[in-house]
Amino acid sequence: MSRATKPTVPRRKSALARRSRAERIATLLEETYPDATCELNFANPWQLLVATILSAQCTDKMVNQVTPALFEQFPDPPSLARAPQARIEHMIRKTGFYSQKAKAIRACAKHVSEQFGGRVPQTMEELTSLQGVGRKTASVVLGTAFRQPAVFVDTHVKRLTYRLALTRAEDPNEIEEDVKRLLPASEWTAFCHRLIHHGRRVCFARNPECESCPLASVCPRIGVRRSPRSREKSPKIRDLTGVG
Repeated sequence: MSRATKPTVPRRKSALARRSRAERIATLLEETYPDATCELNFANPWQLLVATILSAQCTDKMVNQVTPALFEQFPDPPSLARAPQARIEHMIRKTGFYSQKAKAIRACAKHVSEQFGGRVPQTMEELTSLQGVGRKTASVVLGTAFRQPAVFVDTHVKRLTYRLALTRAEDPNEIEEDVKRLLPASEWTAFCHRLIHHGRRVCFARNPECESCPLASVCPRIGVRRSPRSREKSPKIRDLTGVG
């Protein structure tokens, strides 16, 4: 058969198949983790914003240990903006990179106080204008605190979307767009939270528990013990520079 007449798989059919499989994955995750939500403790959008910044290269469990005292002593953006750098560093020291994080949350508090009247803004453009807030952090706040459709790509979402063949991209922004094309907006936030839950409980980076995985029937990498090395590296603290 000549090259001119060689049959090809229609792109539309391929795209529909990927969307159908993504929906199936979303359904299985919902059945497995129906109540999955953000594991950072927060009482309002400001607390979630600060906690998400502190969670860079740190576990949510550790962040939840340090934020109660931080929020009790400095409950709002103006009070945190006035707080001494050394005092904040001491209070968040266990989260790692405490000097950089303290500078980031103090600068963020100052910006929120002066430019937004002490209230956390509710748009991607405004949120990412804040010190220490990149696209991932902004998406977490928009989707979780403000209930807006949002896709946030952390290390778990990045790893699992690749393993589940929902994306071939490595750049978080490209992964975000791939997920948005595959699922309706109403599912984005819950889907990301459930992926994170699954990544922390079953689909580990080095030794995923494939034998007990609820996604085994739809996972094209079932039994593969590890993703390519380049995709398993720990993420850089991009959000602290406003890039992530």
